[in-house]
Amino acid sequence: MTTKATQHALGLLAGLVALALGTTPWTAATAAPQQRTGAQVILDWSETAVATVHTDAKKPAAEQFLYYGFVDAAVYNAVVGIEGRYTPYKWHERGPRHASSEAAAAAAAHRVLLTYFPASQARLDAAYTASLARVPDGRAEKQGVRFGERAAARIVRLRENDGRDARVTYDKPPAPGVWRPTPPANAPFAVPWLGKVRPMLLDSPDRFLPGPPPALASKTYTRDFAEVKAIGAKNSVRRTPAQTETARFFSDVLPVQFQAAYRGYVARHGLDLVDAARLFAATGTATADAAITAWNAKLTYGQWRPITAIRLADSDGNPATTPDPSWQPLLDTPPYPDWVSGHNINDGAVMSVLNRLTGGHVDFRISSAVTGTTRTYADAAAYNRDVVDARVWVGVHFRSSDVVAVRTGGRIGAWAMAHYFGTLR
Repeated sequence: MTTKATQHALGLLAGLVALALGTTPWTAATAAPQQRTGAQVILDWSETAVATVHTDAKKPAAEQFLYYGFVDAAVYNAVVGIEGRYTPYKWHERGPRHASSEAAAAAAAHRVLLTYFPASQARLDAAYTASLARVPDGRAEKQGVRFGERAAARIVRLRENDGRDARVTYDKPPAPGVWRPTPPANAPFAVPWLGKVRPMLLDSPDRFLPGPPPALASKTYTRDFAEVKAIGAKNSVRRTPAQTETARFFSDVLPVQFQAAYRGYVARHGLDLVDAARLFAATGTATADAAITAWNAKLTYGQWRPITAIRLADSDGNPATTPDPSWQPLLDTPPYPDWVSGHNINDGAVMSVLNRLTGGHVDFRISSAVTGTTRTYADAAAYNRDVVDARVWVGVHFRSSDVVAVRTGGRIGAWAMAHYFGTLR
């Protein structure tokens, strides 16, 4: 049997085993990566998207999730519309059978980013030229480009009048337990409109709205207050060097960390173009909706941050909390309410999606520019424990806000995988 025939037979066997075990070909691919995956276009445009959204446009972290979701959905539709294997995202079009799916992916990413970030045209056009240079000239390339443009246009149409940049104001008057701008910047509520944006997957921003935060006189609030006051303080004597490193590690720009981690996973496990597109689309759209859900909760409940709670503890009606007017967190508090944690809801969503894509073997390798270190997590539970702890140890969240956020994100990720990105039968 020739080498090519042997590879073909092994591929068929892997597919049959995957079907018998109730897994997807994506799971089988992680066990036996191929030399050439064809997914480089996905990795290239992930980097270009970060350079455009984060570096050029300087969008706030929470808002970045939305635009990465747009790009990922368009690329996914462009690829599976030609290659098949998985159900398209809110689309029923099929591309020409012999069209280049790599050209389609590049065209889709380029068009979406250019639509929303025209100031980055030089960067985007250069990346597009480089992508198409790796695709043989001819009919397949042209058909792929046309189909990718259509996939992008579909996403742009879906996102028309979705509430982005709408005039949404936070109008809760200051009171015990209620958020107000925090030192040192005392900046207003950042991107409040995000809490009212039309989700990408869910039917409304409050589909998974969690319940209210613990009452100020409750045992849970008292416990959370004491913990963050002691261990999240800037000069805490309770926080160990290892805890400080964890707190700082997860203070990097989360969507940028995630994009790099996805790229690393695709390259490390040899995912092909289709499975790479699915990974990015599932995580990208789930985190977009997780960010929207978190901001909806922040607008709804407006819970104050630890720095305010600790400095004004004499006003909370809880005799078990004592004020410290000079208290500061390890790192500055971001400008929006505590409940629920935007970081943790996105963490929970990603881990939930990866759990379902990998059968629980997430192998998540993530790096931080803040600490200059890299961590590898073999399972979702270990990762979630660290991110919950980190946001308490950095002094910006009460523990309950993190725990509820991770659980809520997990529900969003599970819902996403139950309703989208399924295997074609």
